[in-house]
Amino acid sequence: MNNLFLDITAGAVDWARAQFALTAIYHWLFVPLTLGLAVVMGIAETCYYRTGKPFWKQTAKFWQRLFGINFAMGVATGIILEFEFGTNWSNYSWLVGDIFGAPLAVEGIVAFFMESTFVAVMFFGWKKVSKGFHLASTWLTGLGATISAWWILVANAWMQSPVGCEFNPDTMRNEMVSFAEVALSPFAVGKFFHTVTSAWIIGGVFTVAVACWYLMRRREQKLAVESIKIGAAVGLVGALLAGATGHLSGEQVAKTQPMKLAAMEALYNGGTDQSLTAVAWVSPFAQPDYKSVEEPPLRIAMPYALSFMATRDIHGYVPGVNDILNGYTRPDGTQEPSAQEKIDRGKKAIQALATYREQKEQGADSTQLSALHEQLKADMPYFGYGYIKSVDELVPPIPVCFWAFRVMVGMGCLFILFFAAVLFAAYRKDITKLKRWHYLAAIALVPLAYIASEAGWLVAEFGRQPWTIQDMLPVSAAVSDIPAGSVALTFFLFLALFTTMLAVEINIMLKQIKKGPEL
Repeated sequence: MNNLFLDITAGAVDWARAQFALTAIYHWLFVPLTLGLAVVMGIAETCYYRTGKPFWKQTAKFWQRLFGINFAMGVATGIILEFEFGTNWSNYSWLVGDIFGAPLAVEGIVAFFMESTFVAVMFFGWKKVSKGFHLASTWLTGLGATISAWWILVANAWMQSPVGCEFNPDTMRNEMVSFAEVALSPFAVGKFFHTVTSAWIIGGVFTVAVACWYLMRRREQKLAVESIKIGAAVGLVGALLAGATGHLSGEQVAKTQPMKLAAMEALYNGGTDQSLTAVAWVSPFAQPDYKSVEEPPLRIAMPYALSFMATRDIHGYVPGVNDILNGYTRPDGTQEPSAQEKIDRGKKAIQALATYREQKEQGADSTQLSALHEQLKADMPYFGYGYIKSVDELVPPIPVCFWAFRVMVGMGCLFILFFAAVLFAAYRKDITKLKRWHYLAAIALVPLAYIASEAGWLVAEFGRQPWTIQDMLPVSAAVSDIPAGSVALTFFLFLALFTTMLAVEINIMLKQIKKGPEL
């Protein structure tokens, strides 16, 4: 924690951010497909358990094989991601390790061991255990992966909305006071369901795409048709639930991260009766002059929709960027301080902490220390603002947030239509006799599904800037005091490693798809 008060070079901050972003982006290429295929293979094996037909066993083993390849790659990148907290983000790890480390520890002890145990039974136990136990192992493997995602998302949600903790000036750390509050916060619950159901979209698109490739080649037609039915059903349910849970996530963002919501909407000056922007011209290349602009040009919006999403009231008040910077009155009548007031109070908190530590070392009596502690507690909610040098730092990159949000939502709507059309074709028409371009279109949607998923994470993480932990710790104070060159070197090493791993995985997956199901 002592390093928290050092001046970390901008280069070290930027390279640490770049390396973590690189690792997270590559890791997220593997995770959603794992979560989506877990449902597909579970349904296929359930059909085998109920019917006893060898075809369904063959189908389940085929999707399990693709699941296993992807699962292994996801584990490798995930381990590296967790180690980076200790190497590049030591100040962060010191300050909140007692809280952030808890869900990661539970994830490792419970979810990872659960996955490791049952994935072995799933792959090697076909002739060694009963059909019922094997089916349970398959579902428990998928459940383990989902539970693993739960604890990772609990940790991330806590960074977005820190709850269940108190700062201890004696240890210079934030300490957990309620594990339940951390694990079951509304932000965590909303983020989990939205993220997992969006992963089902990727699993569904991938399944449909592989099946369409078979139909295009006029092979494995029965497997392809039945897999399309399963994949499209999983994808449609995922897309619909992602939309519903996305609305709930929007409510949580409005409550705890109003600046993120303002950036997502390019809402510079808020108010009541706010409409939700469908599309507008926000330059993707430059931060807008939000202080002098009323609203983006060429704006098409849905009346009252933003107020309803944020407050469940079509006339509800939604603050804009300038309202948040200048201070505003909440609907309950309380006054939200301006950004400059928060910065000033944050500096007071930093000074109060330094004075408290100094007085304690000099043997001050308990009365003096208690008074300093109370002063610190009063300003502690703004502690992180003390490291902000300019109010402009508090505005996240609006172009990234605005356009990434619309890519995510637009693709989500596209996938609802896509899966509905696929299910209609699968059940009402002979899907084996469609035109070639239909199959190619389904295959082309796979990268779009990943783009939509990554866009969602761009909104979540760029919208939180400049904070590592919302309102508590800015990125500039969270990194390790290490040379920028060292982080840059490992960035390029990881770039080469992850790109190689991705190329290897794609190559293995394609070979297995071309090989087809085993008899």
